[in-house]
Amino acid sequence: MTSLVHPETWSGPRVTGPLPGPVSAEYLARQGRWESNARTYPRSLPIALAEGCGSFVRDVDGNVFIDFLGGAGVLSLGHNHPALVRVVTEQLGHLTHGLDFPTPAKEAFVQAQLSMLPPGLRDRMKLHFCGPTGANAVEAAVKLCKVATGRGDVVSFQGGFHGSTHATMALSGLLAPKQAVRNIMPGVHFFPFCSDGCDTDCAAYLERSLRDSNGGVPLPAAVLMELVQGEGGVVPADIGFARRVRELTRSLGVPLVVDEVQTGCGRTGTWYAFEQYGIEPDVIVASKALSGMGLPVAVILYDATLDTWAPGTHIGTFRGNQLAFAAGAEAVRIVREEDVLGNVRRRGEQIRTRLDGLADEPWVREVRGRGLMWGVELADPGTGRPASALAAAVQTEALRHGLMLERGGRDDCVVRLLPPLNVTAEVADTACTILLAAVAAVTAHRP
Repeated sequence: MTSLVHPETWSGPRVTGPLPGPVSAEYLARQGRWESNARTYPRSLPIALAEGCGSFVRDVDGNVFIDFLGGAGVLSLGHNHPALVRVVTEQLGHLTHGLDFPTPAKEAFVQAQLSMLPPGLRDRMKLHFCGPTGANAVEAAVKLCKVATGRGDVVSFQGGFHGSTHATMALSGLLAPKQAVRNIMPGVHFFPFCSDGCDTDCAAYLERSLRDSNGGVPLPAAVLMELVQGEGGVVPADIGFARRVRELTRSLGVPLVVDEVQTGCGRTGTWYAFEQYGIEPDVIVASKALSGMGLPVAVILYDATLDTWAPGTHIGTFRGNQLAFAAGAEAVRIVREEDVLGNVRRRGEQIRTRLDGLADEPWVREVRGRGLMWGVELADPGTGRPASALAAAVQTEALRHGLMLERGGRDDCVVRLLPPLNVTAEVADTACTILLAAVAAVTAHRP
């Protein structure tokens, strides 16, 4: 099999036959025989991957796709960025695993992460390394706040997603996974999430509930929120709502935990999404894109006044991933020197403009996003019900023409785009063309 061309000489996606191709079909059949029934992505994107380069992947049959799935957002600088590969290869010869001992690679990573915080925040924040997943970091954040406040309840928001462990499943709005699992973490209270254009005063409802001595909700240990709900369907919070939640939590002495697992590291056009809302959280949860290339690492950054837990309160064998640290520090350098955040904003506007063409499509309820995090919500124009099957058809049609996309939102009715943050204008334009054609093709014969 020939190797992928370098992005500079890329000539477009290439799909030469039905999907899955014959070799991919063999891999998928063996996967179905041996792997857990809980596997997800190969069910809707039936290919077996061979290699990746920049914004592209090649499957084992030689088909080339634009990858706007991006490892569910972890590949912030695309596949196999040469500078990240170089520093990881160098680190391999020194140290790969260090538990929580200080190391040069970890020190460089810590300083790089702190340097990306707003000036008023960075000097009072501490950093804790968790198990190498976003869900583990969310668990650490909640545990930190419970220990620091001595309280046990948590407020979360409808539509949010924070992971699939017992605790993070309890903190997420999605009901389906909870129905088969009993005795998940108690003490979670869900409140409505106010998105852009929402006409409900969700902040006032939350305030009345928390201040009312007969409101039924104890003063919580934490309020947990995403500023752009990712798995919830790319739903940005209303700015006024987010600011009022911050004011309320501060006045009540309740730590505000902002889950930036998917929005962090530049995805929305600033290093963290909270910067666009003019607020400062007490705890920041980060994971997915910290290494820039999918090497697992997760952290929480939090106000030093919360640092009351004892040694060993939250540990994890794999919290010392030196390869991820080396890559993460280099990724910050690249983001700064190559104006990656500027590219996110420019390509985000480009995608917004291209997807404006969907405004007249009756089956498209809304196009929304921030930076390089976009969603196209599909719904029946007659009933308003989520058009889940239609979204799946759009995803399949796009794949047939060389574009990998994600789905999410309620009933998986939102087609999602998570491009690399350094994606070129040419690739973004081609991807939008494929998506627009896919929507047109699958809605052509619908009323």
